[in-house]
Amino acid sequence: MNFDEVMHTYFDQLKDSKVKQAMAYSLFAGGKRIRPTLLYEVLKGYGIKEDVGNPLAAALEMIHTYSLIHDDLPAMDNDDLRRGRPTCHKQFDEATAILAGDGLLTYAFEIASQSDLDTKTVVQIIRTLASLSGSNGMILGQCLDMSESIDTIWEQVEEIHHYKTGCLLTAPFLIGGYIAKANQSQLEILEKIGYLVGLAFQIQDDILDYTSSAEELGKSNSDDRNQKSTSITLLGLEKSQKMMNACYQQACQLLTTLDNFDETHLIDLIQGIKNRRK
Repeated sequence: MNFDEVMHTYFDQLKDSKVKQAMAYSLFAGGKRIRPTLLYEVLKGYGIKEDVGNPLAAALEMIHTYSLIHDDLPAMDNDDLRRGRPTCHKQFDEATAILAGDGLLTYAFEIASQSDLDTKTVVQIIRTLASLSGSNGMILGQCLDMSESIDTIWEQVEEIHHYKTGCLLTAPFLIGGYIAKANQSQLEILEKIGYLVGLAFQIQDDILDYTSSAEELGKSNSDDRNQKSTSITLLGLEKSQKMMNACYQQACQLLTTLDNFDETHLIDLIQGIKNRRK
């Protein structure tokens, strides 16, 4: 069963509505599925069957998709293009897009609660998902991003990258660690890996936005239109590329320090992410 089939097992339980159509429009639009794939590879590294993580992988992708729908809204980045086609509010309308994002976010937690893991682990994972996606996590990053000014410095942009992008990329590493019953020191390593991958990923997005067209990326470049500071505008292309490569490399090195963990496939995945072109 591929991942879209996994998501359909949950999504098809929803009653038909215009909101469900909008949710499906964005959720099944051909995203990279990086967060679920990271979770599956962490589980594989610990020798745990991937399907154990199915409801949590689906929840991660739904939270990520909700964040994109809301991020594209006129009140936020005001983007018209996402994944090569009109954004959710352009295809439907703003009210439906808002409700679609709300629906994906709330349904994500309903699905996560259905995990067959022991109750303590499920509660721990749901608490982490809420923290990393909420007002101390991804939403904080969005808030900081909206309050950028012309005087923004790199340390502030790095903080935005950490919260807006890095938190939800840290989640699959921590969730995998919780499922594997990793100890505190190992969880701290997993969290650090997630931070590095998240920072590298967002710097890479800045680089791709600078070096590629909207048609090549399949999305609008609202940072340039909205005159936002990015890795490129503050560090330059060469330094941004060096920092991105260093973060990915350090993340891979840290993976080799995990106890009872086969890092081979996860390192291959990170290398694949590093080489992406959109």
